[in-house]
Amino acid sequence: MPLTAPDLAGYFTPGSTFSYEDGPVGTLSVAEGGSLWLPTGRVVACDPFVYLGGGDPSAFTAQVEPGRYRVEVAMATLTQPGEPEPAPGEGHRRVAAARLVVRDTPAASWELALRGDQDPSGLGDDEYFGYGVDAGTGCFYDAAADESFPDCEGDEGPLWDAFEKAGHAAGAHRVEGEDGHDLVAFSSGWGDGSYPTWVGRDADGEITCFVTDFFVVPPREAEAA
Repeated sequence: MPLTAPDLAGYFTPGSTFSYEDGPVGTLSVAEGGSLWLPTGRVVACDPFVYLGGGDPSAFTAQVEPGRYRVEVAMATLTQPGEPEPAPGEGHRRVAAARLVVRDTPAASWELALRGDQDPSGLGDDEYFGYGVDAGTGCFYDAAADESFPDCEGDEGPLWDAFEKAGHAAGAHRVEGEDGHDLVAFSSGWGDGSYPTWVGRDADGEITCFVTDFFVVPPREAEAA
């Protein structure tokens, strides 16, 4: 069967922990990424250094009401067994997941975020639809904002400057474009790859969030401390 959603709520529960078979232990915390304007409610997730301004990929088929919504990232701080826990904000840190919060209600179910005519019924065991990352970065923005960042090309422009200012450390950055548009970008876990985005829905079927999982947390191992 296709890939199933992990414990995404656990990713955003500060103090949740996980471990790898080869020793390292991860502790999760939540960092704010700023608010994101969705004037059309059509959400795009991609590697902005590669795809921003190209009209590809398209928006997800799941849409929300236009408005401003907050973005946050689940930060994993990794330590070796026996090592003292580093001070907040220090140590070996990776972005485990990024979440676009639509409403503050628990997700009762999860589904893959789809684009165009993607059909999950055709997926094989542990397969999924995701977006490709070739520059170690992901983001969320509104489909109407795709052409609002003409200065963001390669290692030039405000997007690059935001990561450069932070020393390219793991984290999230809100970047402003033209006509009031913006995006929130974040480093993508261990770097390049293909990553799924999940749509969370509450008990009434309303969308609560979009979450991109960067596969930092091993499957089924995020446990509340």
